[in-house]
Amino acid sequence: MAPGRTRPTSRDVARAAGVSQAAVSLVLGDKWRGRVSETTAERVREAARELGYRPNLAARNLRLGRTRTVLLVVPALTTEFFAGVYTGAARVAAEHGFGVVLYPSPEGIGPARDPFASAQAALDGVIASSMAADALTAIRGDQLPLVMLDSDPDGSLGAATVNLDIQDGVRQVADHLLGLGHRHFLHLAADVPSWTFDVRARELAARVGSMPGTSLRTAAAPISIDGALAAAEAALTEAGARPTALVCDDDKLAAGAYKALRRLGLRVPEDVSVTGLDDLALATALDPELTTVRLDAELFGERGMEALLAVLEGRTPAEGDIPVELVVRGSTASPGAPPGHR
Repeated sequence: MAPGRTRPTSRDVARAAGVSQAAVSLVLGDKWRGRVSETTAERVREAARELGYRPNLAARNLRLGRTRTVLLVVPALTTEFFAGVYTGAARVAAEHGFGVVLYPSPEGIGPARDPFASAQAALDGVIASSMAADALTAIRGDQLPLVMLDSDPDGSLGAATVNLDIQDGVRQVADHLLGLGHRHFLHLAADVPSWTFDVRARELAARVGSMPGTSLRTAAAPISIDGALAAAEAALTEAGARPTALVCDDDKLAAGAYKALRRLGLRVPEDVSVTGLDDLALATALDPELTTVRLDAELFGERGMEALLAVLEGRTPAEGDIPVELVVRGSTASPGAPPGHR
C-alpha cells in the first residue's frame, strides 16, 4: 500500500465486487460454500487481491474471544532438541493462522518470568513438556486447553498427550548391546524427575534383567557434560567389575562419559561401549561417532500442535506414539573387540 493511502476495508472489497460485506466475510473466512456461488467467491477474492486487502486479525480475534496464540513450555533451551520441537509446532501453527510463544523454564532457577499478566486471557492453549511441568502452575497454564509432551498418558494434566516411543528406543539400545555380548552395564541417568526418564530406567532394567548373568548399576547426573563427566568417573572407579557398556539418557551425557573414559585411560568402544539418546548434532561430532536413538523433534512438535488444534476444535487427537530409530555408529562393539571390529 502506498504511503498516505488508507488501508482498504471489507466495505471497499464489497463495493468493488458488487456484493454485501457479509458475503465478503463469508468468502475471506472460507465459509462461503453453500452460501454464495463459486463465481461470486472468485469475484470477492479478485477484488481483495486488487485492493491489497488484508483482514484485521486483531479485531476479528477480539470478536471471537480468541488470540490465536499458543504457549510452548519447555525446559531451558540447552539442546537443539527443543528448538526442533518449536520449529515443528510453529510450522503447523502458521498453517492454521496461529502463533507460538516459547516459554523456557530454566532448571535450577525456577520458571522464567510470566510473559503474560494473565495466561488465560492471552492464550488459546498450551503445549508443555513434562520436564517443565512445574512452570504450568506458575502461569496457570494448567487451566487452559493443554497438550502434554513426553508425559504419562495415564496421569497427564492435559486433555491430550503426545509421546515419542522412548520405551522402544531403550529396548533397541539394550537389545543391540546384549546382542554384541555385553552383560555388565552402567546406566548414566539424567538427574531430572520426569516420566520420560523413569521410562528409560524401567525399560533398561527390564531388558537387561531378562538376560541371565547380567548386572546393571545406575549413576545419576545433571544433564551437562561436566556433570556427566564427574558422575561417570566416580561410577567407573567404584570397586567391583567394570561395566563394558555405558547407556546414557541423552547425547550430552554421553559426551561427558567419553571425557571420563579418556581421563581414566579407557577406549571407546574397545574397553567400554557408549550409547546416547536424541541423535543431536553432537552425536557425529564425537570421536568415535555415537550410537544413539534418533528422535524426530520437529515431528514431535508438529504432532503436539495438531493435537492442541484438535482439542480446541472438539476433535479427538490422533493416537499412537511417534516411532524412534536406533542409529548404530562407532561407539559400540563387542566387549574386548580389537580396534575396528564391530
